[in-house]
Amino acid sequence: MFENVAIVGVTGAVGRIMLGLLEERNFQAKNFKFLASARSAGTKLNFRGAEHTIEELTAEAFQGCDLVISSTPDDVAADLLPAAVEAGAKVIDESGYWRMKPEVALVVPEINPQAALDAKGIIASPNCSTTQMVVAMKPLYDASRIRRVIVSTYQAVSGAGKQGNVDLDAGTKAALAGESFEYSAFSHPIAFNAIPQIGSVKEDGYTSEELKMVYETRKIFGDEEIQVNPTCVRIPVANCHSETITVETERPIAPEEARELFAAFPGIEVIDDTPNGEYPMPNICSDRNEVFIGRIRRDISNPNGLSFWCVSDNLRKGAATNAIQIAELLVQNIGS
Repeated sequence: MFENVAIVGVTGAVGRIMLGLLEERNFQAKNFKFLASARSAGTKLNFRGAEHTIEELTAEAFQGCDLVISSTPDDVAADLLPAAVEAGAKVIDESGYWRMKPEVALVVPEINPQAALDAKGIIASPNCSTTQMVVAMKPLYDASRIRRVIVSTYQAVSGAGKQGNVDLDAGTKAALAGESFEYSAFSHPIAFNAIPQIGSVKEDGYTSEELKMVYETRKIFGDEEIQVNPTCVRIPVANCHSETITVETERPIAPEEARELFAAFPGIEVIDDTPNGEYPMPNICSDRNEVFIGRIRRDISNPNGLSFWCVSDNLRKGAATNAIQIAELLVQNIGS
């Protein structure tokens, strides 16, 4: 058990889910400390039936902590989390800043738990779109190494933060009323639209969100030869990212075998009955911690190809749940 645990960013969407998961999963620690920006410091929150005061996030606030679970913007993570490591804490970070640092473990517990156990200091949690994809890939990869992945994402507005949901709600109301609306989170209207760019433009016309899926996937699997071709699209859905995924494996994996592999893998739930209209959709997968898979079928263009549909709550398994699972993994192996 950890003695003193700090939860950073408790007033954000991911931070609030973290608090709920710590309660639901009965995460054991002697003391909890709740940190947020100066704007939120001094406000109260309820945790496990008791009222707690949120403290300001500063370097000094980490003194005495042996575990820090953090969800902040990249610049805050870069500036302050090294102080937590210097204070002697293990740090689980949700930001994008540390993920591709060579000395930092990038962890999805179902895939590379040993990386978390071997880590010194900061453990990074991957980008939400990467996380659900690699969980879906893992049982197939173990059965026959994956050579190539083609993925298109259909990402919810919650992935752009609270303002993303505001833009969707207010923008939709304005569009239906025939009124104009000034979007804040998106560069184009999201209501009744699809925006085929998430993040800034990088090399070869790919975006920063797309390249995260390339490089994070290789790091998590420890396989630099996996080829990933991603296209990331923002759609007018409140929560849950959806992905169409086609993998090419070293040997053919039939849809029947794939269903068995998916169903047996922890953290995956299969909903796959297309003739009866049963498959994962955001409106039935929201507020769930699993990765959902359906529309499993062979790739008719490649004898070693398999295609499927994947949906997951980007705020849960894509962020908060993965971080708490890493913390649970560390607790299970304390002293081992």
